[in-house]
Amino acid sequence: MSTSAILALCAILLALGSLLFGRSAIGTAGAAAGTLALLLGIVLLYVPWHYDRLRKTVPRIHDITTDTERPPEFAAVLPARAAENAATTAYAGPEVARQQHAAYPEVGPLKVPAAVGAAFHQALEVARSMPGWTIIVADAGAGRIEASQTSRWFRFTDDIVIRVTPDGSGSRIDMRSLSRQGRSDFGVNAARIGAYMGELKRRAG
Repeated sequence: MSTSAILALCAILLALGSLLFGRSAIGTAGAAAGTLALLLGIVLLYVPWHYDRLRKTVPRIHDITTDTERPPEFAAVLPARAAENAATTAYAGPEVARQQHAAYPEVGPLKVPAAVGAAFHQALEVARSMPGWTIIVADAGAGRIEASQTSRWFRFTDDIVIRVTPDGSGSRIDMRSLSRQGRSDFGVNAARIGAYMGELKRRAG
C-alpha cells in the first residue's frame, strides 16, 4: 500500500507538471494523456489513503463473532485454509473479545421463535442469498453452515461459520467471520455479520 501511494503521488506530480509547464510542447493528444494519467494517479492514491484511514479507526483484529465466550468452530474450510497457509482458527481470547465489544457493540446473536430445524433452514436460505458467498457445507444435524467469500479487487478470502442451537422453545443463531490473511480486516468481518444478521432478522419478522 505504501509503495502504491508513493508511485501514485509521483505519477500525479509528473502529470501535473507536464500539463502546467509542457502543454505547448506535448500538444492536444499529450494533454489528454496527461489529464488521464492525472486522474488515474488520483484514483490510485485514494485507495491506500482510504485503507489507511480505515486502519486508524478500527481495531487490528480479523476474527469477529457473535459469541466471544464460545465462538462457533470451523471444520469444512480447514483444508482450504491450510493450503493457503492461513491464520489459525483458534480464537485469541479475552483481549480480542474486549477490542471487538468496544469497536462493534452491535454484534451479537439472533434469537428466533422457530424450532432448530426451521431456524436452520431459514439461516441457510439467507446464507445462499448473500452476494459473493460460497456455501462449503450445510450440516442440519450439527446445526452448522460454513461458507467463504473472496473480495473483488484484492482477492482476499474470509471464512464464515453459522451455528444454530436450541434456545428455550426457540433457537439461537450465532455467526463467526474470520479472515485468512492479515492482522486487520478493516471492519469487513463485522460488516458481513451485520449484513447477514440484518437480513435474517428481516425475514424472520
